[in-house]
Amino acid sequence: MSAAEVTEFHARLADCSLQVEHCRAYWQRSGCTGVADVAQAAFSEYWFGARSAARVQQLLANFRERFDRFPEALAVLQRWTDMGVITRKLICHWHLQLTDRLYREFTGQFLWDRVQAGRGEVTRDVVVRWLENAAPGRWSTSSRIQLGRKLLYSATEAGLLRGRRDPRGWQAPRVDDEALGYILHLLRKSVFHGSLIENPYLASVGLVGQDLQRRLQSFPHCELRQQGDLFEFVWRYQSLSDWAAHNLPGVFTPVREIA
Repeated sequence: MSAAEVTEFHARLADCSLQVEHCRAYWQRSGCTGVADVAQAAFSEYWFGARSAARVQQLLANFRERFDRFPEALAVLQRWTDMGVITRKLICHWHLQLTDRLYREFTGQFLWDRVQAGRGEVTRDVVVRWLENAAPGRWSTSSRIQLGRKLLYSATEAGLLRGRRDPRGWQAPRVDDEALGYILHLLRKSVFHGSLIENPYLASVGLVGQDLQRRLQSFPHCELRQQGDLFEFVWRYQSLSDWAAHNLPGVFTPVREIA
Protein backbone atom coordinates (compact mmCIF):
# COMPACT_ATOMS: atom_id res chain seq x y z
CA MET A 1 0.00 0.00 0.00
CA SER A 2 1.37 3.41 -0.97
CA ALA A 3 2.16 5.95 1.72
CA ALA A 4 0.36 9.28 1.44
CA GLU A 5 1.16 12.86 2.30
CA VAL A 6 -0.65 14.27 5.34
CA THR A 7 -3.55 16.48 4.28
CA GLU A 8 -4.83 17.73 7.66
CA PHE A 9 -3.38 20.77 9.41
CA HIS A 10 -1.64 20.16 12.72
CA ALA A 11 0.77 22.09 14.95
CA ARG A 12 3.44 19.47 15.70
CA LEU A 13 6.05 21.78 14.20
CA ALA A 14 5.69 24.00 17.27
CA ASP A 15 7.15 21.16 19.36
CA CYS A 16 9.64 19.73 16.88
CA SER A 17 11.24 21.72 14.07
CA LEU A 18 13.33 20.23 11.23
CA GLN A 19 16.00 18.82 13.61
CA VAL A 20 18.37 17.58 10.90
CA GLU A 21 21.03 16.08 13.16
CA HIS A 22 18.48 14.47 15.47
CA CYS A 23 16.83 12.95 12.40
CA ARG A 24 20.16 11.45 11.41
CA ALA A 25 20.57 9.99 14.89
CA TYR A 26 17.10 8.46 14.57
CA TRP A 27 17.97 6.86 11.22
CA GLN A 28 21.21 5.45 12.57
CA ARG A 29 19.76 4.01 15.77
CA SER A 30 16.15 3.14 14.99
CA GLY A 31 17.18 0.13 12.93
CA CYS A 32 18.78 -1.58 15.93
CA THR A 33 17.10 -4.87 16.77
CA GLY A 34 16.46 -6.44 20.14
CA VAL A 35 15.49 -3.20 21.90
CA ALA A 36 12.38 -3.76 24.01
CA ASP A 37 11.95 -0.12 25.05
CA VAL A 38 13.11 2.24 22.33
CA ALA A 39 12.34 5.38 24.33
CA GLN A 40 14.40 4.15 27.28
CA ALA A 41 17.26 3.17 24.98
CA ALA A 42 17.16 6.56 23.24
CA PHE A 43 17.24 8.32 26.62
CA SER A 44 19.92 6.21 28.31
CA GLU A 45 22.14 6.02 25.22
CA TYR A 46 21.86 9.75 24.48
CA TRP A 47 20.56 9.36 20.92
CA PHE A 48 19.63 13.04 20.93
CA GLY A 49 22.16 14.28 23.44
CA ALA A 50 21.35 15.24 27.02
CA ARG A 51 17.59 15.59 26.62
CA SER A 52 14.93 14.87 29.21
CA ALA A 53 12.95 11.64 28.96
CA ALA A 54 9.86 13.65 28.02
CA ARG A 55 11.72 15.45 25.23
CA VAL A 56 13.10 12.15 23.92
CA GLN A 57 9.55 10.76 23.78
CA GLN A 58 8.44 13.85 21.89
CA LEU A 59 11.25 13.59 19.35
CA LEU A 60 10.62 9.90 18.78
CA ALA A 61 6.91 10.47 18.21
CA ASN A 62 7.65 13.13 15.59
CA PHE A 63 10.33 11.12 13.82
CA ARG A 64 8.11 8.04 13.68
CA GLU A 65 5.49 10.18 11.98
CA ARG A 66 7.98 11.62 9.51
CA PHE A 67 9.85 8.45 8.58
CA ASP A 68 8.16 5.25 9.77
CA ARG A 69 5.12 5.84 7.57
CA PHE A 70 7.57 5.39 4.64
CA PRO A 71 9.19 2.07 5.63
CA GLU A 72 11.12 1.50 2.41
CA ALA A 73 12.56 5.02 2.60
CA LEU A 74 13.48 4.57 6.27
CA ALA A 75 15.31 1.34 5.43
CA VAL A 76 17.37 3.26 2.86
CA LEU A 77 18.08 6.11 5.28
CA GLN A 78 19.18 3.70 8.01
CA ARG A 79 21.89 2.32 5.72
CA TRP A 80 22.86 5.50 3.87
CA THR A 81 25.73 6.40 6.17
CA ASP A 82 27.81 8.60 3.85
CA MET A 83 25.06 11.06 2.93
CA GLY A 84 26.30 14.61 2.36
CA VAL A 85 25.18 17.43 4.64
CA ILE A 86 23.16 19.33 2.01
CA THR A 87 21.42 16.16 0.86
CA ARG A 88 20.63 15.28 4.48
CA LYS A 89 18.97 18.65 4.99
CA LEU A 90 16.89 18.24 1.84
CA ILE A 91 15.71 14.75 2.75
CA CYS A 92 14.66 15.94 6.21
CA HIS A 93 12.90 18.88 4.53
CA TRP A 94 10.99 16.67 2.09
CA HIS A 95 9.88 14.24 4.79
CA LEU A 96 8.66 17.13 6.91
CA GLN A 97 6.75 18.44 3.90
CA LEU A 98 5.15 15.03 3.37
CA THR A 99 3.91 14.83 6.95
CA ASP A 100 3.12 18.47 7.72
CA ARG A 101 0.67 20.25 5.44
CA LEU A 102 1.47 23.64 6.97
CA TYR A 103 5.19 23.35 6.29
CA ARG A 104 4.50 21.95 2.82
CA GLU A 105 2.28 24.87 1.82
CA PHE A 106 4.66 27.39 3.38
CA THR A 107 7.79 26.14 1.60
CA GLY A 108 6.30 24.66 -1.55
CA GLN A 109 3.70 27.29 -2.37
CA PHE A 110 3.83 30.49 -0.30
CA LEU A 111 7.60 31.07 -0.47
CA TRP A 112 7.83 30.02 -4.10
CA ASP A 113 4.91 32.25 -5.11
CA ARG A 114 6.70 35.20 -3.49
CA VAL A 115 9.90 34.38 -5.35
CA GLN A 116 8.00 34.23 -8.65
CA ALA A 117 6.44 37.61 -7.86
CA GLY A 118 9.86 39.15 -7.19
CA ARG A 119 9.38 39.27 -3.41
CA GLY A 120 11.92 36.70 -2.27
CA GLU A 121 12.35 38.20 1.20
CA VAL A 122 10.10 37.27 4.10
CA THR A 123 9.66 38.36 7.72
CA ARG A 124 8.01 36.78 10.74
CA ASP A 125 5.14 39.30 10.59
CA VAL A 126 4.46 38.30 6.98
CA VAL A 127 4.47 34.63 7.94
CA VAL A 128 2.12 35.18 10.88
CA ARG A 129 -0.36 36.95 8.59
CA TRP A 130 -0.07 34.11 6.08
CA LEU A 131 -0.84 31.58 8.82
CA GLU A 132 -4.16 33.24 9.58
CA ASN A 133 -5.07 33.20 5.89
CA ALA A 134 -3.96 29.57 5.49
CA ALA A 135 -6.19 28.33 8.33
CA PRO A 136 -8.54 31.14 9.46
CA GLY A 137 -9.36 31.06 13.17
CA ARG A 138 -7.52 27.79 13.79
CA TRP A 139 -4.72 29.15 16.01
CA SER A 140 -4.45 31.94 18.54
CA THR A 141 -2.12 34.87 17.95
CA SER A 142 0.52 33.41 20.28
CA SER A 143 0.33 30.04 18.52
CA ARG A 144 0.71 31.70 15.11
CA ILE A 145 3.78 33.56 16.33
CA GLN A 146 5.29 30.31 17.62
CA LEU A 147 4.47 28.44 14.43
CA GLY A 148 5.79 31.29 12.30
CA ARG A 149 9.08 31.18 14.16
CA LYS A 150 9.38 27.42 13.67
CA LEU A 151 8.48 27.65 9.98
CA LEU A 152 11.21 30.21 9.41
CA TYR A 153 13.71 28.28 11.52
CA SER A 154 13.03 24.99 9.71
CA ALA A 155 13.16 26.53 6.24
CA THR A 156 16.46 28.18 7.16
CA GLU A 157 17.90 24.92 8.48
CA ALA A 158 16.79 23.20 5.26
CA GLY A 159 18.79 25.75 3.27
CA LEU A 160 15.82 27.54 1.66
CA LEU A 161 16.26 30.84 3.51
CA ARG A 162 19.43 32.77 4.24
CA GLY A 163 20.05 34.81 7.35
CA ARG A 164 18.83 34.45 10.91
CA ARG A 165 17.16 37.85 11.17
CA ASP A 166 14.37 39.57 9.27
CA PRO A 167 14.12 39.99 6.41
CA ARG A 168 15.28 36.56 5.25
CA GLY A 169 15.85 35.91 1.58
CA TRP A 170 14.89 32.78 -0.33
CA GLN A 171 17.66 30.82 -1.99
CA ALA A 172 17.71 27.71 -4.16
CA PRO A 173 19.70 24.95 -2.44
CA ARG A 174 22.01 22.71 -4.43
CA VAL A 175 20.15 19.52 -5.27
CA ASP A 176 22.61 16.81 -6.31
CA ASP A 177 21.66 13.74 -8.32
CA GLU A 178 21.37 11.55 -5.22
CA ALA A 179 18.92 13.93 -3.55
CA LEU A 180 16.83 14.31 -6.72
CA GLY A 181 16.85 10.56 -7.34
CA TYR A 182 15.68 9.94 -3.78
CA ILE A 183 12.71 12.31 -3.85
CA LEU A 184 11.56 11.24 -7.32
CA HIS A 185 11.59 7.56 -6.39
CA LEU A 186 9.90 8.29 -3.05
CA LEU A 187 7.14 10.35 -4.67
CA ARG A 188 6.72 7.78 -7.42
CA LYS A 189 5.22 5.29 -4.94
CA SER A 190 3.50 7.86 -2.70
CA VAL A 191 0.06 9.46 -2.86
CA PHE A 192 0.37 13.24 -3.12
CA HIS A 193 -1.32 16.23 -4.70
CA GLY A 194 0.22 17.20 -8.01
CA SER A 195 2.42 15.32 -10.43
CA LEU A 196 6.06 14.28 -10.58
CA ILE A 197 6.91 17.38 -12.59
CA GLU A 198 4.67 19.84 -10.74
CA ASN A 199 4.52 19.52 -6.97
CA PRO A 200 5.45 21.48 -3.81
CA TYR A 201 8.41 19.20 -3.06
CA LEU A 202 10.40 20.16 -6.13
CA ALA A 203 8.98 23.70 -6.25
CA SER A 204 10.32 24.34 -2.74
CA VAL A 205 13.88 23.91 -4.05
CA GLY A 206 13.31 25.81 -7.29
CA LEU A 207 12.98 22.82 -9.64
CA VAL A 208 9.97 23.75 -11.75
CA GLY A 209 9.01 24.16 -15.39
CA GLN A 210 11.80 24.31 -17.94
CA ASP A 211 14.49 24.29 -15.25
CA LEU A 212 13.28 20.89 -14.08
CA GLN A 213 12.85 19.61 -17.63
CA ARG A 214 16.41 20.62 -18.55
CA ARG A 215 17.72 18.95 -15.40
CA LEU A 216 15.91 15.71 -16.19
CA GLN A 217 17.04 15.59 -19.82
CA SER A 218 20.47 14.39 -18.74
CA PHE A 219 19.46 12.86 -15.41
CA PRO A 220 21.16 9.46 -15.00
CA HIS A 221 18.54 7.87 -12.70
CA CYS A 222 15.48 8.07 -14.95
CA GLU A 223 14.43 9.58 -18.27
CA LEU A 224 11.75 12.21 -18.88
CA ARG A 225 10.11 12.04 -22.28
CA GLN A 226 7.82 14.71 -23.68
CA GLN A 227 5.27 14.52 -26.47
CA GLY A 228 3.41 17.79 -26.87
CA ASP A 229 2.03 18.69 -23.45
CA LEU A 230 2.39 15.14 -22.13
CA PHE A 231 5.31 13.96 -20.03
CA GLU A 232 6.32 10.40 -19.27
CA PHE A 233 8.95 9.08 -16.89
CA VAL A 234 10.93 6.05 -17.97
CA TRP A 235 12.30 4.44 -14.82
CA ARG A 236 15.55 2.53 -14.71
CA TYR A 237 14.80 1.02 -11.32
CA GLN A 238 11.84 -0.82 -9.87
CA SER A 239 11.71 0.98 -6.53
CA LEU A 240 13.47 3.31 -4.14
CA SER A 241 15.45 0.43 -2.64
CA ASP A 242 16.43 -0.76 -6.12
CA TRP A 243 17.57 2.77 -6.94
CA ALA A 244 19.59 2.85 -3.71
CA ALA A 245 21.20 -0.50 -4.49
CA HIS A 246 22.58 0.81 -7.78
CA ASN A 247 23.44 4.38 -6.75
CA LEU A 248 24.42 4.13 -3.08
CA PRO A 249 27.15 1.48 -2.89
CA GLY A 250 26.83 -0.79 0.12
CA VAL A 251 23.27 0.26 0.95
CA PHE A 252 21.37 -2.65 -0.59
CA THR A 253 21.99 -5.72 -2.68
CA PRO A 254 21.02 -4.81 -6.25
CA VAL A 255 17.95 -6.38 -7.80
CA ARG A 256 17.15 -6.88 -11.45
CA GLU A 257 16.67 -3.71 -13.48
CA ILE A 258 13.49 -3.12 -15.43
CA ALA A 259 13.91 -4.42 -18.98
